[in-house]
This record gives sequence, C-alpha cells and structure tokens, in this order.
Amino acid sequence: MPLFQTIRGWFSGQGGPARNPGLQSSQPAGYTSASAAPVNFDSAMQISAVWGAVRIVSETIGSLPFNLYEVNAEGRKVASDHPLHRVLTRRPNRYQTRVEFWESMALNLAISGNAYAIIQRSGSRIVGLLPLSSSQVETTLLDDGSVVHAYTDGVNVKVYAAENIWHVKLFGNGVIGLSPLAYARNSIGIAIAADNRVTKIFSNGAKPSGVLTIDKTLTKEQRAQVRANFSELEEGNEDRLFVLEAGMQYQQVSMTPQDVELLESRRFQIEDIGRFFGVPSILLNQTFGQSSLGSNVYEILSAFYKLNLRPYLEKFEESILRWLVTEAEAQRLEAEFDFDSLLRADTLSRYQANREAINSGQLTPNEARLSEGRQSLPGGDQLLVQGAMIPIQNAGQKPVREVPNGTQDSQP
Repeated sequence: MPLFQTIRGWFSGQGGPARNPGLQSSQPAGYTSASAAPVNFDSAMQISAVWGAVRIVSETIGSLPFNLYEVNAEGRKVASDHPLHRVLTRRPNRYQTRVEFWESMALNLAISGNAYAIIQRSGSRIVGLLPLSSSQVETTLLDDGSVVHAYTDGVNVKVYAAENIWHVKLFGNGVIGLSPLAYARNSIGIAIAADNRVTKIFSNGAKPSGVLTIDKTLTKEQRAQVRANFSELEEGNEDRLFVLEAGMQYQQVSMTPQDVELLESRRFQIEDIGRFFGVPSILLNQTFGQSSLGSNVYEILSAFYKLNLRPYLEKFEESILRWLVTEAEAQRLEAEFDFDSLLRADTLSRYQANREAINSGQLTPNEARLSEGRQSLPGGDQLLVQGAMIPIQNAGQKPVREVPNGTQDSQP
C-alpha cells in the first residue's frame, strides 16, 4: 500500500476500513504500542488458548455434514447430480478428504480473516478446490474495480483473476477480511511473554533468586569466582549440599509481585484471546470462575453456534452460491451445513419433541425414526393428528349419539 494512503488512513475520520485501489491489507494500519513478544502464526499457535480456539472452530466446521440441495415446488432434495456436490462433499481435491478441506478453509479464515482456494475446472465444470495458505496470497484492487490475487510459491509468483480463486472473508472493507491474528497481536504477545517467563522460572526448578553475603570486600576476580561456584544455589542440582565458608550466608529472595500475579494474568489471557476468536473461555477448558453462558452444556453449545459458528457457516454457504455456481443455478440451489447433530438434545427431550411433532401432524412416525437413525416401518408414512380437539364453541357440551329409532340422544 502506498505511503500516502497509509498516512491518510491514520488521520481519516471514523468509519470502517478504507477501500482504496492497490494492495489490500488485513492488518491494522498501526499499533498503539509495541508487542510484548514477536507474534506470527507459529508463535501464536504455541499458545494453548489460540490453538484451542482455532482448533474448535476449524475442527467443528470440518466435522459438520454438508450438502448442496435443489429446491423445487415440492420441497428440496440433495443435488447429488450436480458436479459441485461431489467436490464439496466427497473429493475436493487430490490431497484432502472433505473434512480436511473444510478444516483448512476454516483455519485460514479464523486466523487471517481470509480463506482462498484455487478453482480447478474442466471446461466450465468445477472439478476441484485446492486451499491456499492465506499468508502466501496478496489481494489487489485494480483501478477498474477488478480484483486479482497473487500467490507466492517459493520464488514463483502466480497471479489469478478473481473468477479463478474462491475467496471467503470475514468482515472488512468488502475486498479483504480483517485478520484476528493481526488485531489480537498485543493480547497474544502478552500471553507469549508470560509463557516465556514461566519457562524461565521453571527451567531452574522454579527456584527464586537469592543473595550471597560475605563479610569482606572482594576483588573483581573473586566476585566472578564466587558467582560461578555458587550459581547452582539458584540454578543447579536441587539435591546438592553446599558448604559456605568464611562467614558466607545465603538468603533466598521471594518471588516478585509480577511472578505472583503471573498465574492470574495467564487466566485473563485465555478470556481475552477467546474474545478475539469468539470462543467462550469455558470451551477452552477455562474452569476458573463461572461461565456467563450457564453451566448447561447444551446452552453453551447453542450460544457458541449462534454467536460464532453460524456466521462462519453463513459466509461459506452464501459464498458458494455467489462464486461457485451460475446465477441461474443459485436460484434453485441451497448450500447448507447440518448443525443438528451437534446441537442434539438429550434422549428424553428428543423423544418428547418427536412425540409433539407427530401428534401435531408435522412429522410422520417414520420421519421421526429416521432422525434417530432407525429404519422405517410399514404404515409409518402417514401423518397423524390428535382426534380429541373440538371447536371452542362446543366446549362443555355433552356429545350426542344415534339411537336405534333414528333419533339422537345425549350421552350420559
């Protein structure tokens, strides 16, 4: 991005990220302070909270069943004959399974805010989708409004037109998504610095520093020799017996307040990092304190689905209909992840829901059995309804019955 555009972005008015022609950036134009430690993909993924948040998002999306549906006046059915259905549900490319493909796309989207895949075609038919590492792709907005993607592979740079790259993005300037990793740099940097401090403390057996007192003045050489000889009081073998001479005394210094607060700081970083990735801290095995989502696992998963995973899935579903099928096909196709298996309630609740759906005529018995993984039974394809319901104006009246002489009589 040209320097004058960056400077203009610093002093521009409030609003969303600017969309100027040229190389698009998913990172902030500047940071308010220096990071406590260098942050990149490899260093960030060594932090358990980052690894856990990204893993939950990517593996959950990868595990969800996905289908492409064809919609008509009678309802919808799986579009198993469509070439794209095979690509998205069985063989996305020569290297990956369906699960691995969606995990790769979700990983890049969660980390960098952008997921890219090369669209492989045979004629006009899509036969494969090959995910790219978002760190190797640069997106440029040309003066005429078109978009190109430059993929760096070693020393080679390949430039692709927008129609040859499937680009899924988080919120941003409309051309590129904002990177959670870049915007969470300071929080992740603090977590890395805290981990480094803990590593340093425990690398010497968690021994605090100390003071060695000698009742006489030492020369520079003597101080160096004493420091070398007795350094293992702090760093060495815990079982070694040291003998102090000539009135020497060793006094252990307690841990600093910063070290005492280190554990609390690391707990906070789990919550802070979870906020950037939209993952509740309790799903990152953060058991300290109480979850604001409640203790019920179903409630936690439901809230996580609605507030975090659902937007991810919507982006994938809508992007498929926008960029991977024709406009005519998009009018009759639906792309959908099936989240019901993850949000399935307990057995009793499901049975009660099925009973109510059957009694109200919304499901047939066989449809309810199929939802529970059971086979259909003869006679189970008819809709049923409770027969005891009467018009409200007849409430309280005794029912009538036919008598042998052809008249009607109220039943007792």
